[in-house]
Amino acid sequence: MKQLLVFVLFSSLFCWLMFSPIYKHVLVIRQALLQQEADYMLEIGASGRFGYIDGAMVAESRERLARHGFDPSRLEYEVTSANGEEATVASSPLRRGTGIRLRIAYPYENLLRIDRLIGLEPPSEDARIAGGGMKMSEYVPLSD
Repeated sequence: MKQLLVFVLFSSLFCWLMFSPIYKHVLVIRQALLQQEADYMLEIGASGRFGYIDGAMVAESRERLARHGFDPSRLEYEVTSANGEEATVASSPLRRGTGIRLRIAYPYENLLRIDRLIGLEPPSEDARIAGGGMKMSEYVPLSD
């Protein structure tokens, strides 16, 4: 009986030691991809040509992230401005010096469930990894 118990405990620890780094690596890569996408969108959206991040830009971002294995329907985008103005309307871009904030979130999707083998509780179902930031708009209207 002791041998069976030792085998079960050892095998669960062995599984965790083998597979945990892989899942952690996937988690780190996903977070890095989210941050890279947020940086890219902020660079484009805050440029002198746009001054906003609209629905079309978000749709293109969803497509880019879907190519990396993300489920587009589970991606959450939050676009705001530093002064409270609407940052998603193409007809009224944010003027130069106004901050555009972007946050892209995605659920963990049970990536850390294997940690239960060693007694660690995985994140809750509604917990999310995210990437984001803020960039000042560079948009200057041609005529006032």
